[in-house]
Amino acid sequence: MSKPNRKLRVGVTIHIRDGHQSIWENGIFQNCVFLVQLFNLSPEVEIAFLVNGSGAKEVHPSMMFDQVGVEMIDLPTALETLDVVIEMSSQVPEDWLEKFRAKGGRIAWMRMNDYAIDVERAVYNLPPASVCSSKVYDAIWAIPCHRNICSDYFAITCRAPVKIVPHLWTPEFIDKGISSLSNGVKFGYQSGKPRWRVCSFEPNLNTVKTSITPMLVCEEAYRKKPAMFDFIRICNTINAKEYVGFVNFARSLDIVNHGVASFEGRFAIYEYMAHYGDAIVSHHWENGQNYLYYEALYGGYPLIHNSECIRDLGYFYPDFDCQAGGEALVRAFENHYKNQVNYNAKAAHFLQTLDIRHQHNVDAYTTELINLY
Repeated sequence: MSKPNRKLRVGVTIHIRDGHQSIWENGIFQNCVFLVQLFNLSPEVEIAFLVNGSGAKEVHPSMMFDQVGVEMIDLPTALETLDVVIEMSSQVPEDWLEKFRAKGGRIAWMRMNDYAIDVERAVYNLPPASVCSSKVYDAIWAIPCHRNICSDYFAITCRAPVKIVPHLWTPEFIDKGISSLSNGVKFGYQSGKPRWRVCSFEPNLNTVKTSITPMLVCEEAYRKKPAMFDFIRICNTINAKEYVGFVNFARSLDIVNHGVASFEGRFAIYEYMAHYGDAIVSHHWENGQNYLYYEALYGGYPLIHNSECIRDLGYFYPDFDCQAGGEALVRAFENHYKNQVNYNAKAAHFLQTLDIRHQHNVDAYTTELINLY
């Protein structure tokens, strides 16, 4: 079936559950909203919706959907009204997809770094996440940083072409978070501190993003210049503190034995940095585009990272080179106050390229939307 002789009606699936749910739990919730907002700017789209793929009855206010100008519909409504569905945060049932395709609907699967997650779950007999199914897709969409290890995995198992699309981000959600801070509490780097409060926010949910390398980077910097640290906060490690292997690793480090590092829970970055942070040390494995980087740069915070995607921004160290990471952290401490104006200007220019209104992004997604036909 060819493209309808009108503008398209598009949906992006999102997993909504009953009870408390926050937009800050993961980046994919924001990504779903940004994609709907972009599609509503496309000249080929009549209207775009979020599609509630889970059947939950209410959306918790912490998701902030009522503040961002997007509408949500359920799966039965999507089946009857939409031309294209982007399966993203929630996977649609197989029988639903068969009915949708039978009526001429097109579907793309927007995938993240599922290779690493699926491998861990398959090898260690964990509950499956986005493991392969017999569903038929018209295309698989992925962002550039996942091209390297995911493209063939996606293409061969799904029997569909893999298309690389831009990563999207706007400060819409973080601005709303910042506006909720108490009076006198400010998000954004403040110069003039004699010592730094250094934070790590890796989620520690799989091997893609863990605290191990940031801790080693901080250890290297601490051994070189211990007086630069006020404290080091390793977030998302409350559960890890109970694991023997993690405890043994942590106890091998001076930052732990000297009482400089602490292990914390999960927090929204805007809130935690406003109260407790001056710099962020990060590390990824084949996941060089993520919202942590963008939020740090938006706040002007020194970002010590290994992402080739933003090599010219922040303070870069390559791969797993913790010695270079430690040097980058010390260099940031010694020089950031001198480079702050230029640092912020470069960051602002880069962040504009991620915006949903950037013409390149609208054109790229519009092209792939039409390519589904």
